[in-house]
Amino acid sequence: MMFRATGGRAGWSAAIPMALVFAVGGWLLLAGKQMQPDWKASSQFAQRRPSGVPQLVSVEPLPEMGPDGEMCEWVPASSRSRLAAMLQEERPAASSAAAIRSSVVLERRPLRSIRDPFPTYSAVAVDVTNNEIVLQDENLFQIMVYDRLANTPPAAAMTEPKRVISGPATHVEYNCGLYIDPKNGDIYSVSNDTLRSVTVFSRNARGNVAPDRQLSVPIRSYGIAVDEASEELFVTVQSPPAVLVHRKYAEGQAKPIRVLTGNSTRLADPHGVGLDTKNGLIFVTNYGNVAEFRDGGVLPRRDEDQVPGSGRNELPSISVYPIQAGGDTPPVRVIQGPNTRLNWPSHLSVDEEHGEVYVANDADNSILVFRAADHGDTAPARVLQGPKTQIQNPAGVYVDTTHDELVVANLGNHRATVYRRTASGDAPPIRTIRAAPEGKPAVMFANPGAVAYDTNRDAIIVPN
Repeated sequence: MMFRATGGRAGWSAAIPMALVFAVGGWLLLAGKQMQPDWKASSQFAQRRPSGVPQLVSVEPLPEMGPDGEMCEWVPASSRSRLAAMLQEERPAASSAAAIRSSVVLERRPLRSIRDPFPTYSAVAVDVTNNEIVLQDENLFQIMVYDRLANTPPAAAMTEPKRVISGPATHVEYNCGLYIDPKNGDIYSVSNDTLRSVTVFSRNARGNVAPDRQLSVPIRSYGIAVDEASEELFVTVQSPPAVLVHRKYAEGQAKPIRVLTGNSTRLADPHGVGLDTKNGLIFVTNYGNVAEFRDGGVLPRRDEDQVPGSGRNELPSISVYPIQAGGDTPPVRVIQGPNTRLNWPSHLSVDEEHGEVYVANDADNSILVFRAADHGDTAPARVLQGPKTQIQNPAGVYVDTTHDELVVANLGNHRATVYRRTASGDAPPIRTIRAAPEGKPAVMFANPGAVAYDTNRDAIIVPN
């Protein structure tokens, strides 16, 4: 059993993961003799520790895993004899703090591991000039480039990408937002949860390469869009909720030129962002997690600025703003209500030419198409959903008006699927890019923050 509700995938309330952290952490505090050197032998914690029982002496990173999911060989940094001595001997109460703080490496391999060794796609964009599809792999921290017409045969294990950007030098982690510069093919990548940056790579970048430039953005940034005419870059921030607007070529610690944020904006865990430059509008998808802030919209905003007790879950929505909006500006209209079918609406793509907005509706396994002028509790104009579509937990969507196609990045089944732009219902894809053997399940981990074991259901619970 697994709860997939990440900062990147969903702006969840901190109650569930924190409860699990405290539950697991509390057990460790009681069981771990070396966890707190300031505890005295006479304390209640010391009295609860059974003597002669091996204690937790170190927490170390897990070894790397091979592409087949098997554990690779690992050479520990400390000797077995040291570990054995520490486990077998009870430390005297007078042990020095320095001695207590010393640690060893547990070289025992896990009995089993839960890990997806294959890419899972979190965002997609099409480079129409160079006839390529670019996909974010949030699972293995990769940016993968395919030929636009790539189509994985049913019997094939997968389709090999033309190029892959991956490795520690790239500064890409939990990469969930993607934009392709139509002029030169530059790739803009947003990292969520663990890094605070938008990284930019040249079109031909490959391997473990440093980005051409980086822009510092808040943690939990997610979506990205660019107004090429004004050369402005838009980035959504989940919490505290905001839309940042930077110069397109900004880098380093450059400050945004304006910020849309505040209690009146109705931003509620914003994820995707799209622009209608023809009509001067910003479209933002919201998961619905929201709280009031004391400042009312003054930056910098922090989580601790939330009004205690004001957190709540509203219905997911699409909020629309003037493209020049900043500060505590209310939306000009909001698409929200049970008829909309919005459920974890992630990335969106605005089709200015046809006046439509395409939404990757993650938790509903669907692509919703709204008219750009829709508002209120409006049903979508079209819905693409069903077993033949192969859509499963879609996180990314891109409308390619040049080729009249729709491309979907699916988190739930290691594949990107391509359709006619006007496809609806249970329409099968015209092409599929698959990154794993047919039938391989996707674990869909995304920054797991805790773990617990449910003894009643014999289930491992992982909020991420």
